[in-house]
Amino acid sequence: MDKPVKPQRSTQSSTQRAYHDLRNAIITGTIPPGERLKVETLKDTLSTGASPVREALSLLTSDQLVERIDQRGFRVARASREQFQEILELRCQLEDMALRASIAAGGLDWEEALVLAHHRLTRSDREHTDEFEARHKDYHMALLAACGSPILLRFCGQLYDLNVRYRYLAGTAKSCSNRHVEEEHRAILDAAIERDIEKTSDLLRTHYRNTGDFLSELIDRGGGGPPGGPV
Repeated sequence: MDKPVKPQRSTQSSTQRAYHDLRNAIITGTIPPGERLKVETLKDTLSTGASPVREALSLLTSDQLVERIDQRGFRVARASREQFQEILELRCQLEDMALRASIAAGGLDWEEALVLAHHRLTRSDREHTDEFEARHKDYHMALLAACGSPILLRFCGQLYDLNVRYRYLAGTAKSCSNRHVEEEHRAILDAAIERDIEKTSDLLRTHYRNTGDFLSELIDRGGGGPPGGPV
């Protein structure tokens, strides 16, 4: 009787694994800004081949998390206060555009998905960082989900990830106890469900700018410590 053949992992799945592992390491600051990314080193670290690593690096270049160094290789995208401010402004503008369209077009399915995303966020344990971050992004993207523009949603998702990277890089050099982020999330949800576009827009922009001011100060100080509150 022939022995069963073990299924081989496809190049695509290997690429996706390499992409997600590298993406997580860059966003969380495990691999710092400006560090060279050598294919030979990464293929050993990620236990995969050179081709999946190169493909993953190309995908991360599109995400603005990795930079090409002429034709010599790759490095982690550099970070600066100026770039953070640009990300914040773009996020406010593009998410506001998507939010307005989403509230105007969203039906009952959108409402239910948004309420569920908020519920899952409130039930997430902040100590389990990976799960909490995923739920937090799900909530913010659920607000925009009915905008009708896949390209706009993709840009918003990329800006979210770039923003979270700065949160990890900044750390928590001082308390954020004067913020009630959970209450802010709830207020944004309530305004969206009420279909009050202007109120939801104002609340979301304030939510982002308050955290942006907080992170800007931490970036100036050099950060330090674990990541701060969600944005």
